[in-house]
Amino acid sequence: MFILNQKSTSNITSTYSENLMNEVVHTSPTIGSNVEEIVLRKTHFLVWDIGGQEALRSTWNTYYSNTEFIILVIDSTDRDRLPTTREELYKMLAHEALRDASVLIFANKQDMKNSMTTMEISQFLTLSTIKDHPWHIQGCCALTGEGLPAGLQWMQSQATAN
Repeated sequence: MFILNQKSTSNITSTYSENLMNEVVHTSPTIGSNVEEIVLRKTHFLVWDIGGQEALRSTWNTYYSNTEFIILVIDSTDRDRLPTTREELYKMLAHEALRDASVLIFANKQDMKNSMTTMEISQFLTLSTIKDHPWHIQGCCALTGEGLPAGLQWMQSQATAN
């Protein structure tokens, strides 16, 4: 699986791991890539956390082989970036190596008062038109970990169903 972080979006994998261990959370944008393992109820996920900066996008396809899940992290306060996010999402979904991948979208920064709802983001990204990939959008707050377990539980249910 791999996680794509929009530019300036907090690192979800580290946040999730730190919240599980009740540690202080320090987040920063992913620059390049990080690899981590997340264990959820005996299910192990090897996660490539890839930065979303424009300069890195041409390298994303090197992570596609054997990918079962795409996790897209969206900054819910950044309306200006949604057109690019939508374009990149549909490019990924059209790639042959991702034909069987499920998509989990974390709508981050739901704690901010000017954030878009998951419904607004879903509508803008036209998620309802995605018929050949299971998908789920989950509101979250990377700083507190709120919403992260629910999203990862959806992912685990998809993994065990397959």
